[in-house]
Amino acid sequence: MKTVCESEIVYALKNKKGYATSTSVHYDDEDGNPIGMICFWAEKVRAKSCIKDGWKKYQVVEIKLSEFMENFCVGMENDGLLIGTQFDQNMFGFESEPLDLIIELITELKTLEKNLDFKKYNGIEDLERQTKSVMNE
Repeated sequence: MKTVCESEIVYALKNKKGYATSTSVHYDDEDGNPIGMICFWAEKVRAKSCIKDGWKKYQVVEIKLSEFMENFCVGMENDGLLIGTQFDQNMFGFESEPLDLIIELITELKTLEKNLDFKKYNGIEDLERQTKSVMNE
């Protein structure tokens, strides 16, 4: 969290077809199938270390933290996807609910006394308010 909030950059792996995806080992959908997730990293070198096997034709891309929070996290929540973070070359990492991750990032940004420029929200307070409103529905 701290690394991403300080750099304001999130890394992903992308190819012509889209972003690197995996499936949850902890969560299933209503049909008993693993929930899909898109994977992201705080460090470029760690993302790069995962370019192998099924992801060998991917390249590391940078995503601004503000874009990640308002487009990726919100969109993935709407699509019923999880966020995979900090996977290593053995495909071990963390799984997060997109809205929970937004709240965790906002908490860290406030600790660092940082605000971000969003296109769809008036700062982190507005994003936090709207995220919590959706979570309480």
